[in-house]
Amino acid sequence: MLKYHLEELSLNHWPSLSTLMTDGWMLRLANGYTKRANSISPIFGSTVDVEEKIKTCEQFYTACGQRTIFKITPFVKPADLDQLLEGQDYRVEDVTQVQTMTLDALRRPYWTAYTIQEQLTEEWLEALIRINEVKEQHRATMISMLNGIILAKGFISLYHEDKVVACGLGVCERGYIGLYDIVTDPKYRNQGLAEQMILHLLHWGKARGAEASYLAVIDHNKPALRLYEKLGYEHSYNYWYRVKEIGSNR
Repeated sequence: MLKYHLEELSLNHWPSLSTLMTDGWMLRLANGYTKRANSISPIFGSTVDVEEKIKTCEQFYTACGQRTIFKITPFVKPADLDQLLEGQDYRVEDVTQVQTMTLDALRRPYWTAYTIQEQLTEEWLEALIRINEVKEQHRATMISMLNGIILAKGFISLYHEDKVVACGLGVCERGYIGLYDIVTDPKYRNQGLAEQMILHLLHWGKARGAEASYLAVIDHNKPALRLYEKLGYEHSYNYWYRVKEIGSNR
């Protein structure tokens, strides 16, 4: 039940621009910015033939000029959907770990040059675009998505000599703080700054009622995995995406 709860939180905390429910499947669109916001979450039961429903989803995303992407979690419905998609030439991308930790024994950070704003600012947005190398074409979509988060949110910026060298986002709901867009300027990595930033963000969340935290990290991102293990995060479950390009044959 905890895993399903975390999936609900992640859908709420990283909203798409448009959502269409199709016979128990949630189809999300956000102009192609991030797979998370532009994929199908098949988390409810179905009443129609699954093969026909897959075809309907493909037609929908193709009409929108996007690839068809399914987010595969341990609780997709039907349970054999991943195998069905594999048989239809959907490839696996971005195997990801969802990790959690409690905030009971949270260490105090020592880095003092930081800010946490509860609304999106131009400075934070510019820092994220610069550090994460986000394409300019996604700026307007990012602004709409981030402003569309209606829950308590904290945009953190960590400074070194008045320059933002790391930034991230925390979103609080139902006793959890979820972490998103945790990035550090490449010139300042391996100096413990990401750890300090996360600790500040977790204390911010704890002050707003969070008792635990969750995050998602791609399975091959070994430096991030080491950092999260050091902080105390533990593996909860994996998910991945099944992707079919526009015009692919079955």
